[in-house]
Amino acid sequence: MYGMMIKTVSEDCNLACEYCYYSHVLGRPHGIRVPSFEVLDKLLSDYLATCGSVASITWQGGEPLLAGWPFFHRAVALEVRHARKGMILSNALQTNGTLINQDWAQFFHDYRFLVGVSLDGPDAMHNRYRVDAGGRGSFNRVMRGIEWLKRERVEFNILTVIGPHNVHHGQELMQFYRQEHFDWVQFIPQMRFPSQNVEESGVFAISPEEYGQFLCDVFDLWYNGGNPTMSMRYFDNVLQTYANQVPDICTMQSHCPQFLVLESNGDIFACDFYMDQNWKMGNILEMHLAEVFRTERYQGFSTMKPSLPLSCQTCPWLKHCQGGCPRNRTWDPSQSDTADYFCESFKQFFPYADERLKKLAQRLRQTRTTPGPLPI
Repeated sequence: MYGMMIKTVSEDCNLACEYCYYSHVLGRPHGIRVPSFEVLDKLLSDYLATCGSVASITWQGGEPLLAGWPFFHRAVALEVRHARKGMILSNALQTNGTLINQDWAQFFHDYRFLVGVSLDGPDAMHNRYRVDAGGRGSFNRVMRGIEWLKRERVEFNILTVIGPHNVHHGQELMQFYRQEHFDWVQFIPQMRFPSQNVEESGVFAISPEEYGQFLCDVFDLWYNGGNPTMSMRYFDNVLQTYANQVPDICTMQSHCPQFLVLESNGDIFACDFYMDQNWKMGNILEMHLAEVFRTERYQGFSTMKPSLPLSCQTCPWLKHCQGGCPRNRTWDPSQSDTADYFCESFKQFFPYADERLKKLAQRLRQTRTTPGPLPI
């Protein structure tokens, strides 16, 4: 079983978020790029024939909704055509939310898409970086799109980038989530690096100490006296590691999971942080997806995460972070044995939350035998 991400419109996006690691169009796409019918048909035929009983497809960008209605209706039709009897089809889509209207929301509801919406908090926080080509904040447009998701009963979650604009405002963020009834939230720390140039080190917008303190502050509010009422992906996944379950976040697994990324022109990569031509695995029109995992280049990619720095191998918290993301280990090219940039964040957080996580994990083990959506 393996997952698939489709870079639906490549870098094309209607926003010009300063911290974007992938798009360089600055909110002014010139001609929307989408996979041709030939690429899409070959991809879905290959994937649905080889992925196992569950097909997990993520549509991302850029801004995937720029692909338009005809493209997504065609994609769903092709999924139905190529799906094997008894398969479970799971579609997820990550969007900036500005283009969602009633028709899109109805489509997501009808075809059971899980929608991730990028939202950095209340308007002042969100509008700091998430602006259009004219520098106008996108908060009101995003909230209007979320309202349509609510009206059409679409399952959605919130993705918040944590940077200088909100890292010291954990309590305000939590109040905002609860006020808006956002019960499923995930964080990613703000960093800038070109996904298309892996050799260039990332530039991080916050310090490990700042992010560590943020995690501690927000954990206190999430923990809620031992009765969490929100699903916050990072804490949910840490809790899974405490309960001896396999977390779904790739950075917390011992190996990068089997997962492929398809560019709009059919090029195949193993991770959307490694969209460098040196890490290109091939093109869907020239090979079958099953062949990718046997290539020398993919084998090289798969060895990076378990090749841990010595400091990780002797760390008492390794079980819970598994060394983080290999892309974050290249933050200091002058050193050969570097841990994840946020290593000190995790070393700050785990001792702080350890006893409370153990209590939650014990309860989780008593009430569940298989992993599932949290909170408990």
